Formats: sequence, C-alpha cells, structure tokens
Amino acid sequence: MNNKLSDIIQSSSLLSQVVGAEKLFLSGRRKRGEDLESAVRFFLEFLHGFESFDFEGPCVTVFGSARFQERHRYYELARELGRALANAGYAVMTGGGPGIMEAANRGAKEGGGLSLGCNITLPFEQKPNPYLDKFIEFEHFFVRKVMLVKYSTAFVVMPGGFGTLDEAFEVITLAQTGKLERFPVVGMVRDFWDHLRRFMNDTMLAEGTISGEDMNLIHGANTVEDAVRIIRGLSRGNF
Repeated sequence: MNNKLSDIIQSSSLLSQVVGAEKLFLSGRRKRGEDLESAVRFFLEFLHGFESFDFEGPCVTVFGSARFQERHRYYELARELGRALANAGYAVMTGGGPGIMEAANRGAKEGGGLSLGCNITLPFEQKPNPYLDKFIEFEHFFVRKVMLVKYSTAFVVMPGGFGTLDEAFEVITLAQTGKLERFPVVGMVRDFWDHLRRFMNDTMLAEGTISGEDMNLIHGANTVEDAVRIIRGLSRGNF
C-alpha cells in the first residue's frame, strides 16, 4: 500500500475512533455531503481489507461468542476445530476478538495454519487476540461482515449471541438468494442450537416463510471430525 493511501486510512481511522463513524452514519438523516464523506470512509475500509488479506488457499470463517473463557468446553472445542482445519489445509478467519474467536485462531496457529482476524472498534475495548498472523480493525460492522464472508468457502457457527446469529443468518440469506455459492454452513454443538432448529422447522417451515430446501442450508455437527468432513464435502449433517 502506498504511503499516501496509508496516511489517508490512518487519518480516517483516528477520526472514526473520536466521533464513532458508524454511530454517526446511522444517527438519522444528514446532509448529502456528510453521507458522501461516509461513503469515502467505507471505500477506504474495504480497500484496506483487500490490501491486507492477500493469501493463497482455501479459508474457513468461524463465528462464535467473545464471552467464553479458556477452559470452557466451547473454547476447547473451537481450539480443536481451528487445529483440525489447519491440518486439513484451511486458513482460519474469525472476528479477531476473544472467546471462540481466540480459540479458533489459537488452534489454527498450533496446527501450523494461517490465522486471520477482522476485529471491530467498539465502545468497550475489544483487543485483537494474540494468535493472529494478519488482522484488520474495522469501524463499520457491515464492512467487517463482508470481509468475513468474501474470502471463505465454508463457515462454522459456534455457540454465540446476537452477533453470531446476525453473521450466520446473513451467510444463509446470501446462499438462499443466490448471492453466494452454497458453501457449507456448519452449526456446531447441536444441543445449543436445538431450540433454533425447532423454531425453524415447527414455525418458519410450518408457516411457509421458508421452504424445506432452506432447512438444508445449515448442517449440524457435534464433533470436529464431523464438521471437517462436511466442509470437505465428504458428508452432511442434519441441522
């Protein structure tokens, strides 16, 4: 990246941290010039991501909660998953923060694979985890989500909260509407997602808001071995 572009991006990043660029953009109707300035900032964030993530080989994005601590069973499962994906030849990308994200990146590093992170600037500090070969910090959630999807050919949804659901359903919607190749989406830990599966089947499918085919957009897995087999196209699991 040339120095001039780098200076512009750094200047934009500093301004974003001061005023909260995404919050300001979503605050309501503004002057046209102010929205155009925001559009330039979006472009610079995308460009920074494209410049930073230049790597070879397939990649899997792992979504999950930032709240699980080391020694929690979901943390350990995500760490095992990251290691297995690296051993299978995949780079591992996460949101770059703590919890499940840290665990998957940590496992990828332990497995000798490439570990990537797309962190987000938040009012409460969320530092990038220490197991990243490359990471970018974004101001805008929607830019970050594009980057998490763009480079991957499979997605694993570990236990998580609203952010994890948002990321998972965006990927599923993109596949459902033909905007994204139908890359595998794996829901890890069936018990955690059981209520969601029943809601999808007993309410959404029953009321006709989704089709039976849509239920196949996400596959269920309880073990790392099952998840990797699904990602490699060797088997599929019912969600």
